[in-house]
Amino acid sequence: MTFDLEYNSERPLMIIPEYGRHIQKMVDHCVALEDEEERNKMAKAIVDVMGNLQPHLRDVPDFKHKLWDQLYIMSDFKLETKSPYPIPSREELQEKPERLPYPKYASKYRYYGNNIQTMIDVALSWEEDEKKDALVYTIANHMKKCYLNWNKDTVDDAVIFNHLYDLSDGKLDLRNSEEELSDSKNLLRKRNSQGQNNTKNHKKQHNNNNKNRKRY
Repeated sequence: MTFDLEYNSERPLMIIPEYGRHIQKMVDHCVALEDEEERNKMAKAIVDVMGNLQPHLRDVPDFKHKLWDQLYIMSDFKLETKSPYPIPSREELQEKPERLPYPKYASKYRYYGNNIQTMIDVALSWEEDEKKDALVYTIANHMKKCYLNWNKDTVDDAVIFNHLYDLSDGKLDLRNSEEELSDSKNLLRKRNSQGQNNTKNHKKQHNNNNKNRKRY
């Protein structure tokens, strides 16, 4: 096996550039071998070298399987040798994946986020008791807080109750409830205090980083 001087403009494109041109040439040489035993022996040696070049993949499940698949891909699926794994085909590689269904969440009221719909689904699975009632009111209060993040003014409890009724398909109905949700001012005050604390912590961390830089 010899390597002649070549210009980059004359070299063919590498199928998997991460392994370098020498590995690609070894694969091409392995494909050209006529003796089956020699091809099998060299294919295993190439896989071992490929594994040494990618040590960070050793913890990946089916590490060896991936290397053998890459070997056949680099040979343009022309390599005829025994493999400990099913041999991939060009059709499998070029096959388009199935379309994933778009997640259907509370798109009508996006300002509540996806977690609200998950919480509502959990509440619907509970039996009717005091714990479920408490959870439903907790969800409603959280919806009110999310609404105020979107509409930074105020919101009537009836609006939240109607939205909760809609998102639960009419199964969670607080529209005639006499109990009130947390006051909008208190929710806005909590949000502002949390924002101020985050800002203070960020400034404190920034100042500590500057002090550490000055020390060194």
